[in-house]
Amino acid sequence: MAAGRGWSAAQVAEALERDPHTVGEWVAAFGRSGPAVLAFEHTGSSPPALGPAEQAELKAAIQAPPREAGIELADWNGKVVREFIRRRCGLLLSRASCLNYLRRLGFVLKRPKQRLLKANPGRRAVFVREYALLRAGAEASGAKIFFVDEAHFDTDADLRGKWVLTGQPALVDSTSPRWGEKASYYSAVCLETGEVEVMELDGNRNAETSAAFLRHLRAHQPGPLIVIWDNGPAHGGEALRAYLATPDLHLRLVRLPGYSPDFNADEAIWGWVCEEVTANTCFGTKAKVREHVGRFFRTLTDRTAEVKRRCRTVLQARAEALATLAAALLHDSQHVDPTLALV
Repeated sequence: MAAGRGWSAAQVAEALERDPHTVGEWVAAFGRSGPAVLAFEHTGSSPPALGPAEQAELKAAIQAPPREAGIELADWNGKVVREFIRRRCGLLLSRASCLNYLRRLGFVLKRPKQRLLKANPGRRAVFVREYALLRAGAEASGAKIFFVDEAHFDTDADLRGKWVLTGQPALVDSTSPRWGEKASYYSAVCLETGEVEVMELDGNRNAETSAAFLRHLRAHQPGPLIVIWDNGPAHGGEALRAYLATPDLHLRLVRLPGYSPDFNADEAIWGWVCEEVTANTCFGTKAKVREHVGRFFRTLTDRTAEVKRRCRTVLQARAEALATLAAALLHDSQHVDPTLALV
């Protein structure tokens, strides 16, 4: 018997496509009465395993929303798979068997990311070409390209997942900080150098705070700059226009296409903060959040290779495919690239 060779009840259950509790009962019965108690008796009550064609149909169905299979639920799980098999095959499998099929067919459980359906594919494609030219021009002129974004961190518990013993609740301490208590920041990342700039923000972001961050960036980066950020309301306004009118500023702003956070390399910085600093933690006060987040940013000066790797996005991969063409355009004496004109 497999259990006698060191297999767990869960492993035997997966191999036989049965419920682990059922296998556990078999093992107990074997211990009481010996092998005879496990003699197979066909009763017609146990559903057969799914055949190759049925498994292929299930695998194809799971790669689309359940509603396309006629099940009005948002996502697949063991219960939805069970209902699908019941409807299509006339079989009623246990939830554990259905989860085993998900794993056997190559599926794993991941935290999903949003796919923004309002993004304009044509505008995104145009931006990829513009960015390829920006990179080629920046390399030729010595300008640095920084992606900029903002983030806010609540001081209460940020429960992202926690390993606990089976049957035990997943708990994280909370000091119940007052509503609205949060630590806010601007940051900017340069993928070519791995440099990261950060500025703490008091209150809400607006044109004035965005201009203040550009001044901060300008003070720490003396050469020509290209700043890429999104179309948020704080990234426009009179305060910014006034700052950009500064003589010899050598700073150019570039807007990302709408609904394209996946193009913004600085988004990864904030996900990294959540992963290393705030996940499953309650700091309780803004001061403590800033203490730990500040310590994280100070370590990045020695982690430039990791910054480049973590913050790379699909935008860089697509632009690199156009690198040769972009370089050729810039070396064409008849070509004038307006994207390289810095204020």
